[in-house]
Amino acid sequence: MNSIPFSAASDTLAAASLNAEALVECARQIQVWGRELGFSAVGISTVDTRHPVAAEAQAKLEARFDAWLAAGYHGEMDYMAKHGSKRTRPAELVPGTLRVISVRLDYLPAEVFTATASAAANANANASGSTAAITRHPARHPGDWRNAELSRLSEPGSAVVSVYARGRDYHKVLRQRLQKLAERIAERIGPFGHRVFTDSAPVLEVELARRANLGWRGKHTLLLHPQHGSFFFLGEIYVDIALPVSTEEEEPEAQLPGEIDGAHCGSCTRCLAACPTGAIVAPYQVDARRCISYLTIELKGSIPLELRPLIGNRVYGCDDCQMVCPWNKFAQPASVEDFAPRNGLARPELVELFGWSAAQFDARLAGSAIRRIGYERWLRNLAVGLGNALRAQLEPAARDAVLAALRTRVDDDSAVVREHVGWALEAA
Repeated sequence: MNSIPFSAASDTLAAASLNAEALVECARQIQVWGRELGFSAVGISTVDTRHPVAAEAQAKLEARFDAWLAAGYHGEMDYMAKHGSKRTRPAELVPGTLRVISVRLDYLPAEVFTATASAAANANANASGSTAAITRHPARHPGDWRNAELSRLSEPGSAVVSVYARGRDYHKVLRQRLQKLAERIAERIGPFGHRVFTDSAPVLEVELARRANLGWRGKHTLLLHPQHGSFFFLGEIYVDIALPVSTEEEEPEAQLPGEIDGAHCGSCTRCLAACPTGAIVAPYQVDARRCISYLTIELKGSIPLELRPLIGNRVYGCDDCQMVCPWNKFAQPASVEDFAPRNGLARPELVELFGWSAAQFDARLAGSAIRRIGYERWLRNLAVGLGNALRAQLEPAARDAVLAALRTRVDDDSAVVREHVGWALEAA
């Protein structure tokens, strides 16, 4: 169970009976329990925007969000436009909400840190056929795990899956741990109204985490932290308890949401320059219609022709803007084993994945976030990757293997798959 109706919980008056001292102790314990559950940080923010500083920030947030929607930058993600102001006002989404508990959960599997300098150097030595998108990345230290990851973008036969999606579905992992945290709170204070969120409802999680002092919003729109970078998941628990809010250096005014964007990125624009499709149209502004994560995950139909060559061999998501961010040299390994790569997704090959049957797709990706896009979109994405491989410099044997794989699906039952396979074979 991921929630207790606020009205039902309030009947017990447990939350109302807590005095100030008990609330402070509860907030302290939440920090302890959160660490025990594997969260790298836990913060608490208020939903009260009556303070002038908070009210101004709220108005700016809503104006920016409305402008983003008006520009059509959400693409086919119609759910972003639903629910009205409930997305930006937690107390309207869940009436009775007084505070939001936000958490960070690092997800980098330990395996990514084991890439050696020689492996990265060997991969770079084979990058003579890299696409124009790859040359956007600046030089990096040999042996840096990010260097090893980015080098795979210049291996035409490789299939690159976003790091977060290589292991168990984060929705399940995060939700279970958040629910355990809620249960520990209930054990301490009695039943209370709460609802758990894990990227599954109209919640602006980055803004809530920022208000809880878990980091600042980077120019790529993701949350950043100076000791953890941005390779982490965010989750929330809306509660009807007036817990003391998290503050910076214990200054009461520090928690109140002032400027929406942090100033810790300075003049750096590496994420903007690194985006293969130019989706980060301005600092803190992403046109999802051009974002590879959107194109390979959210988009249901055909990928625009002009964007296909820019996708390269990225078959599910894209980490480029995070990989080039200087703060991610401080990214930390996951504290839980759930995010370790499964089914060879750390370094898969396009031809191999394209050969999976629908039954194999369902079986091998059971419990994975990838499975939700379905078999058709999976094949569509792989067909684009294979088409880009044909447009790169491949050894004859590798080229023959790619062609053979594509030709097996020329008459696929899916019109979307057939169309993308046809495009890929235009390079034959």
